[in-house]
Amino acid sequence: MTGRSIAVVGAGIGGLTAALVLARQGHAITLVERRTGFTEVGAGLQLSPNASRILLELGLGPALRRVASEPDRVVIRRIRSGREIGQIALGGFMRERFDAPYWVVHRADLQTALLDAVRSLPNIRIVMGRTVEAVADEGERAVITVASANGNHDTLAAEAVIAADGVWSKIRKTLGDTAAPIFRNAIAWRTTIDWRAAPAELAGNETGLWLGSHGHIVHYPIAGGTRVNIVAIEKNPTPVEGWAAPGRREDLLAHYRSAAPVLRALLGEAKEWLRWSLFDHPAGRLAQGRIALLGDAAHPVLPFLAQGAALAIEDAATLGALLGEQQIDVGQSFKAYNALRRDRARKVQEHARRNGRIYHAGGLVAFGRDRFIRHLGPTGMTERYAWLYGYRG
Repeated sequence: MTGRSIAVVGAGIGGLTAALVLARQGHAITLVERRTGFTEVGAGLQLSPNASRILLELGLGPALRRVASEPDRVVIRRIRSGREIGQIALGGFMRERFDAPYWVVHRADLQTALLDAVRSLPNIRIVMGRTVEAVADEGERAVITVASANGNHDTLAAEAVIAADGVWSKIRKTLGDTAAPIFRNAIAWRTTIDWRAAPAELAGNETGLWLGSHGHIVHYPIAGGTRVNIVAIEKNPTPVEGWAAPGRREDLLAHYRSAAPVLRALLGEAKEWLRWSLFDHPAGRLAQGRIALLGDAAHPVLPFLAQGAALAIEDAATLGALLGEQQIDVGQSFKAYNALRRDRARKVQEHARRNGRIYHAGGLVAFGRDRFIRHLGPTGMTERYAWLYGYRG
């Protein structure tokens, strides 16, 4: 049985995973990426069991174990006082409960592992430095119009197109969704530092989550424990200009001037910060005809549940399972994909938004939140998301 010709637009985490899954099934993949190289800015991401399980099944375990960390717990604290509110069980509990680890990893390290696997397969063709300008579903095939940096245009034809082209997806408009992503009045400051520079109290094998009414902060070890990834969320009604912009350490420290001394010391160790505006977009139609959306192109999600990369990896696995049934035509497979993924994506989006409201609560709401966290305890906090971490498609 011969495979299909499939074009994957976007070579981020979701696009690379989709290309790998589908090529392993014998499909002929053309992977189109607008960038001319695969450099990644320094940022970490979290791979909960619903995602790490898929990566393990793809054979990426040995590569990822060399670079990923597996924190023992999340320690939740108040930003101002530094007082511990409670914990979330990770480590061995998460692995035994859901049959897969909860990893944290540098985005570039995950991309490298995926890219090495993709490049090892002869039925994947990578086309770099090409921007997709249009996609047309012509019934028997889909045609992609691409432009190079010098303005030359070309077309590619495939039996199916999977768009993994991010929050500002052009291809999403092809499916009739022309609404712009929604700015959620928050900016993420991201950086990494050498683990030896972190205060001793915060340099252990755990994730720190600090809650406050003006934003929250997350930090965890990456790069095999040699670096600490730090994300500081600033509530702000004004988005940054462009996709990302440099941030001044002094401005962030001013925003968190009332933070506990140990947290200010951690933030002060970072010399360079990049800022991203936080957007999401309600999950609508995820597929139509021969075109499907994946990851942020389909359902941008706020990072307050750490599921952006995980959802994209789930999408890729689902598409692989459906397109592997070659007696079912592409349109039927994509229709099933839409039905299988949309409600889950919407649920994750809503829980991420809710976490933002809870993390940034003040007064009596924050008091009640803290009591609830202490009441549940570490394993109870983990079990709240069994529906998320235990997902198997």
